[in-house]
Order: sequence, then C-alpha cells, then structure tokens
Amino acid sequence: MAVYAGPLAEILLRWGRELGYRTVLLEPDQQRLSDALRSVADEVAHDPTTIALDADADVVVTDHHREDIGPVMAPLVHGRPRWIGIIGSPRHTGPHGPALAAEGVDEDLIATVHRPIGLDIGSREPAEIALSILAGLVADRNDRPGGPHQPVTGSSDEDA
Repeated sequence: MAVYAGPLAEILLRWGRELGYRTVLLEPDQQRLSDALRSVADEVAHDPTTIALDADADVVVTDHHREDIGPVMAPLVHGRPRWIGIIGSPRHTGPHGPALAAEGVDEDLIATVHRPIGLDIGSREPAEIALSILAGLVADRNDRPGGPHQPVTGSSDEDA
C-alpha cells in the first residue's frame, strides 16, 4: 500500500504490481488523484479506517509533510501490517511520532514504524527512491539483509 498520491506512489504501485504485490493507494484528498495513479492501483481508498490490513500487508507512507499524517497513519498502525514505514531523511526526526501520539497511539506501536526506509543507495529521484524501498521490502519479506551477495563457501548452492 502506498499512502498519499504523488510521483513516488505512482512508481511504487506500478513496480509493486510487476513484483506481484496487490497494490492499494490510500489518498484522503480525492483531488490529488490522477488517472495515471488510478490505473496503477488495484484499489484506491480514501478513508484509512475502511482498509483491512493483515499480517502480509506492507505500507509505505510517501509524504511526511502532510497535515493529516496522524489521523491517516493511526488506523494503519493499529491494523498491525507486516511492515509499515514512512519516507524521510535519517538526519531528522520524523513528524509521525508526535502526530501518532496525538492520536492516542501508544509508544510500542509507534516504534513499529520504520524510518528511514529503503536500502541506502543514495536515492534522490522518485524512481531511485522507489527502487530502494521496493528492494528493501523484498529483502525483508525474504528474510535477507538487503546488502551485496556474500561469497559462498562449500558445495551447497542457495537461491539468490
């Protein structure tokens, strides 16, 4: 699931589909939706309280500047998805913590939100950011560290 419409969400949804994900876009402000975004999402939702999350769901919040971050993220965090993260620089404290606390979310649940997200590849543009996020999600889902392959010693041949 990508939360909030924009160039990053569009790429995450398009590539997520290619990776076999069922794609969902959550955008409370319907005026921000474009035909391109609608076309890459299997589902478009506007109310976070209506989304049924399960232990297999991955949630990426693609904008940390939105005023409604607390009310939008709180139901998602309470839904206990497999993984939830929000974009942002590792050099700054994210706004989601205080915003979620203001919504009554306890510290243990706030701590489940990953930030920063994605692999550290020096991403700057939306496509690079999406690549790092999706690579990190696939690595996490497959219980891999997400770094370079390590040389294999011995005769066993594991899947890459």
